[in-house]
Amino acid sequence: MPANRTILMLSVGHGCVDVYQGSVAALIPFFVAERSYTYAVASGIVLAASLLSSVAQPFFGVLTDRWALPWLLPVSTLLGGAGVALSGLSGSYGLTLVFVAVSGVGVAAYHPESARVARIASQGSHTAMGWFSLGGNIGFAAAPFMVTAAVATGGLRFTPLLILPALVGSVLCLPVLRALARAETAAGKGSPVPPAKREHDDTRSFVKLSCAVAFRSVAFMGLSTFIALYARQRTGGGTTSGTVALSVLYLGGAVGTVLGGRLATRFDRVAVVRGAYLAGIVAVAGTVLVPGPALYLFVALTSASLYVPFSLQVTLGQDYLPSRMGTASGITLGLAVSVGGVAGPLIGALADATSLRTALLPLILMPGLACLMVSTLREPPVHRLVTPAPVPERQP
Repeated sequence: MPANRTILMLSVGHGCVDVYQGSVAALIPFFVAERSYTYAVASGIVLAASLLSSVAQPFFGVLTDRWALPWLLPVSTLLGGAGVALSGLSGSYGLTLVFVAVSGVGVAAYHPESARVARIASQGSHTAMGWFSLGGNIGFAAAPFMVTAAVATGGLRFTPLLILPALVGSVLCLPVLRALARAETAAGKGSPVPPAKREHDDTRSFVKLSCAVAFRSVAFMGLSTFIALYARQRTGGGTTSGTVALSVLYLGGAVGTVLGGRLATRFDRVAVVRGAYLAGIVAVAGTVLVPGPALYLFVALTSASLYVPFSLQVTLGQDYLPSRMGTASGITLGLAVSVGGVAGPLIGALADATSLRTALLPLILMPGLACLMVSTLREPPVHRLVTPAPVPERQP
């Protein structure tokens, strides 16, 4: 299969998975309105999806370091969709947590293997990896509209309609799986992924990078959980104003991801990441402090500045840990990202005790802390994953 076609299909599949990460946050206003949840209780739903995803992510990363598991792509896509689709059917808070946690496991299983496959198909291209990440951003951006279209009129009982992207995404994975199966047949089915040498690993730099991603995650997940409710307060609008704010947050990420890939072709990835986080300090401050319609401008700037580093951090992590690229992908693309969901209940509890604006103020510090973590990093050499060599044919 041509590389561009593979990246395109992986990008669309990525969107069909990440739409469920965005859906959990997009469902929060509906849970609050229909079930009268407090901020803290509602944010616990986001935590459930994030926490189990965080626990499962390293496990799947280790597996994909050792074995090629392309069948995880369609299976995990369906699992992520099924959890969200079932989340609105029961009035039980406990069952809702279980369903969104199941969705989180599906998301966790998808990312390390898809990042490995995308890195092979991209042949080390930052632009191609940016397009792969863009698919996830578009999925995030589509989530508020998809959720609103499904449940705004009939309520949470219509969440089963949200399974549709998972069905589409799993089908789109099949041509990629067939191409990989042919390659595995030539090389020996089930062959381990050939590792790089361990002495090339820069664990210290990888830990610093992971901390930066985690701080970024706290800022982004905190805003994505509460921005719909916050926009309604700051602009005086209704449900539509909140949906628009959440969509702007996600769409700005799509712009930032493409921009990050382009900038990385001209400058060092580390320099681009550092500059983006510096801009993020001002952008997040404007989102939290500026009232009225100007809020939407700062939401867009926040999203772009937080997403310029997104795909670059994935390839940086892979190049800092070339012998464990699956683990690196699982952490930078999944684990460190979902860590931000852990802060949700803390923000919600503070909002219940004070105000939502006061609770969001600490998020201004997060891009600054991320910038501090990457300030001493150096650009690593680029490592490339390769497919296993074909088994030589025996001469008669």
